[in-house]
Amino acid sequence: MRERTRAGSRATSYPATSAVPAVGARRLVSILKVVDLPAPFGPRKATSSPSRTSTSMPLTASTVSFLRWKVLVRPRARITGATLSYAVPKWSDHASIRCTGKGKPSSHARTGGEIPREVGEDTHVTTDPTDARAADRAPSATAPTPPATPDPEGSERPRGVAAAADAGVASAVQAAEHARAQFTEIVRTPEITRRLALLWDPPAPATRGRKPRLTLDDVVRAGIAVAQEGGLDALSMRRVATELGVGAMSLYTYVPGRTELVDLMIDRAYAELDLPAAGAPWRPALAQYAHELWNLYLRHPWILQTNMWRAPLAPHVLDAQEAGLRTIVDTGLSELQVVDTLGLVDNYVQGLARATIAERTERDATGVGNDEYWTTLGSFWEDWFDVERYPVMTRVYVAGGFDAPQGPFDASLDRLLDAVELAIDSASADRSDDPAAAPEDPDPAG
Repeated sequence: MRERTRAGSRATSYPATSAVPAVGARRLVSILKVVDLPAPFGPRKATSSPSRTSTSMPLTASTVSFLRWKVLVRPRARITGATLSYAVPKWSDHASIRCTGKGKPSSHARTGGEIPREVGEDTHVTTDPTDARAADRAPSATAPTPPATPDPEGSERPRGVAAAADAGVASAVQAAEHARAQFTEIVRTPEITRRLALLWDPPAPATRGRKPRLTLDDVVRAGIAVAQEGGLDALSMRRVATELGVGAMSLYTYVPGRTELVDLMIDRAYAELDLPAAGAPWRPALAQYAHELWNLYLRHPWILQTNMWRAPLAPHVLDAQEAGLRTIVDTGLSELQVVDTLGLVDNYVQGLARATIAERTERDATGVGNDEYWTTLGSFWEDWFDVERYPVMTRVYVAGGFDAPQGPFDASLDRLLDAVELAIDSASADRSDDPAAAPEDPDPAG
């Protein structure tokens, strides 16, 4: 800033600013200046004044000439509202320098929040909000003040196992201990952090400035439309942009890339599921779970083009898994058997859905149905089939095992659920035969 109150003033930054009206007409009483200082030179405590600058220090910034104590400032200074903010990203010390009429600065460390706006009478300054935001993002010189305890009715649950464990949630404490035993190191790459944040904490639509042409929901819906028409092979950022009638580069404002877009598309599709409620009998609940997934895959066949063993850790995807585990977790099966059983159901539904989708695609492409296709190959059995090489197949064929058409989904699912019921009955019998597994009588004498 250039002082214009007397001739020969010393320049400290550029561009120069001046008080309006001119100081000669009305006296400037005070102006509050917030200065972000490099760590070696800034105040160490909230009540301290900035330390002096050694004359041997390299002149990487100018000094404020009218202050009694010379304080390093950044030449890239901007006036923010009624506060002069010097943005020093990634530097740790932050101090507010208030220039009083006596010329001696008083300082206080910033701990976040809005900067006080105190200026002299009729003082006018320009503003550049970009550096103000950068200053607000810079770390504080002191530990941040713990937030006030929110109202329990309006409070949010702590996010993440670690935060919930710190909050004293019993199940989270156990989960944290199990995670520490399972993972020797927690890796957080920028790519993974960005990918998960987009799923669990997507940015809210802008409420200031010009209304954006698109929203994140628009991009996700367009991606699903492209995948519905041509599968995931047809999905690209350029193709989605064409669907929306915008340039491809504009999509990167909403999603970093194709991988993150597919995650959001899968999560949006899983939101359509009507999952079984807690407390329902296990067999109808598990049947509902399987039917919902079956119909989901037939509506959105592109989902099965992804690696389902690496499904995105998305909210609605985990909601579905939670509902599936909940249906059989209290049936007497061990936790390991619960996971294996649900995996059996998932793999069965996915496999049959893939086969059904492939058959439909083949039929639509060739115009030949399944029965008609096998009729065209009827000569194989008379000309090429070797009964001695395939005796069991011959036995089943003669008995009419291959004559019945492929059973519908409901019939085959019932047979799978029969097997699950046998496993539950077996687990319950094992528990009843094991005295250690039976609940103890709290009062044997009574």
